Parts: sequence; C-alpha cells; structure tokens
Amino acid sequence: MPEQTAQQKPRVTTEQVIEALREVYDPEIPVNIYDLGLVYDVQVDDNNRVYVAMTLTFPGCGMGPYIAQQAEWRIAEIEGVEDVQVELVWDPPWTPDMIRPEGKKLLGLEE
Repeated sequence: MPEQTAQQKPRVTTEQVIEALREVYDPEIPVNIYDLGLVYDVQVDDNNRVYVAMTLTFPGCGMGPYIAQQAEWRIAEIEGVEDVQVELVWDPPWTPDMIRPEGKKLLGLEE
C-alpha cells in the first residue's frame, strides 16, 4: 500500500462501513439492517468509493427508499468516503435465516 501523504484522505475500511450500517434501522423492526441480514455485500475500492448491495424484508416494503437513503447518509459521514452507491437487490430473497447472531439476540431468537 502506498504511503499516505498529508493531502490524501484516510483509507475507508469495510469495518467502518459495517459500523455505519449498524446505525440504520428498518422502522418496523428493532434491529439494524446489518444484523438483520439485509446487507449482502460491502465493497470499498482504492479511491474510497463504497458500494453496498442490500435487500429488504419483502420487495413491496414501502420504507425501502428511506432505508437505502439512510444507509447512504450514514456511510457518507465516514471520513474519507468519496462516493456511495447503495443498491437494492432481490436475489436471493431475504429470509429470517439470514439474521446474524447479534440480530437474533436482539430479537430474542437465540438458539
């Protein structure tokens, strides 16, 4: 990795993006979109451009544009982010099996 100069912005990490996504909630479910399993892919390129592929609990969810916009705004607040693209995808369809362990704890679904 090239040395960082004073003029370069800090490198944005996938972990930073995930933490930002953990601040975004589906208004109908008390679990963030990451732990709910709605985030399928997070990519950060060498120019600090962020791409997120996410879904919703069901395709007709009227809150979809709102949730995606909230995700974009949270990610854009990360120091160094140059661009954000959040894409809603429907394949594979979301199922409750996709809820991450932390989300299951929050929902009282621990195994």
